[in-house]
Amino acid sequence: MEQNTLFPADTYIVYNKTILGDMDRKILILLYQPIIGSVATSLYFTLWSYLDVTDTISKEWTHHHLMTSMRMKLKDIVQAREKLEAIGLMKTYQKQDNVNHYIYELFSPLTPSEFVNNPILNTTLYRNIGDTEYKKTIENFKIPNINVRDYEEITTPFKEVFESTNLSYEEQLEFEMKEKRNTNIEVESYLDLENIIAMIPDDLLSKRTLTKETRNLLHKLGFLYQFNEEQMCELIRNSLNERKSIDKVLLKNNCRKYYQFEHSGKLPSLVFRNQPEYLRKPLGDNSKKAKIIYQFETTSPYDFLCSKYNGIRPSKTDLSVLEYLLLDMDLKPGVVNVLIDYVLRINQNKLTKNFVETIASQWAKQKIETVESAMNLAEKEYKNRKNITHKKEIEKPEWFDRKIERKEASSEKQKEMEEMLKAFQ
Repeated sequence: MEQNTLFPADTYIVYNKTILGDMDRKILILLYQPIIGSVATSLYFTLWSYLDVTDTISKEWTHHHLMTSMRMKLKDIVQAREKLEAIGLMKTYQKQDNVNHYIYELFSPLTPSEFVNNPILNTTLYRNIGDTEYKKTIENFKIPNINVRDYEEITTPFKEVFESTNLSYEEQLEFEMKEKRNTNIEVESYLDLENIIAMIPDDLLSKRTLTKETRNLLHKLGFLYQFNEEQMCELIRNSLNERKSIDKVLLKNNCRKYYQFEHSGKLPSLVFRNQPEYLRKPLGDNSKKAKIIYQFETTSPYDFLCSKYNGIRPSKTDLSVLEYLLLDMDLKPGVVNVLIDYVLRINQNKLTKNFVETIASQWAKQKIETVESAMNLAEKEYKNRKNITHKKEIEKPEWFDRKIERKEASSEKQKEMEEMLKAFQ
């Protein structure tokens, strides 16, 4: 995607075709905020507040106004906006001019039921807040069971209150009405579903039961857990029911349990797939270094590590190192790529965890966020490392380079030495 630079003078309007209410505020705070963070949530509420009395459209504002209102830097607003776009709460449209113009279209959050049944969102929420808080959060949206067994339903049916007449009404609506609108999370599919399905015999899985919804679920589970085709095929086989169809609930449970077993009980979380747009080097520089920077910026850490291992899938230990860098240290993906490249070069192609943690801690303290600054720091540290290694070389003794003159012993001395040696035989 072409990189677009946002400026404070650029204008925007907020546009809304969905229906937003108080329940949506609760859903955003309790379910979405633990995933996208308070800044992105605050941006959504701020844009929502700019809508007119019909909650449809806002006045035109500049991004400078938004920066002043939220007391935030423009790059932080862009990052928050990208999170809203990626998670399906917003779409952005741009018209380029001397001053660029943007339209920010808001979408409703998913209902609690839709959210819980979305494997990516539900798993990430659980991972981010933990078991205890997750149960408390979900409890807010549960419907209490009321026993109506001893009651008689006396609801009045429609036909007893209303009746039809012969009045004609031919006017057709020529405008779009508001309705609850969501947008899907778009994930990049890397699984060949047709190949996976072909590996499962027809007497186990009926291909007619594979709806669009089921296929989307498979792609999301594959994206979330990073399963390969053999693993996904086996998980599908273990999730089939007597009707020769995939039991979606069972499949999600099997995927979660398998991943936890392989990762010491941990669950995956969401991180930036590659370097955020606002932290990338502007295009136009065709130097060798610029091309290297571009590769670091546009490659995910997982794919980058695979390339360093010649396409071989990284080990569990290596994946835990990536997770530590991206989640615990909160380093940007491009910076992680530079760090991986640097460590492998100076550490005999090994990602030793303690070694990585030491360097990552230093880079995090120095707030390294761009690939270029990470490369500069790595180069500086490499030079310092060479100097320290050179200084630590063992000092040569005085005799090391001295030429020793060889003197032949006299015949008397040789005879005396031979007599001494005989005493030890």
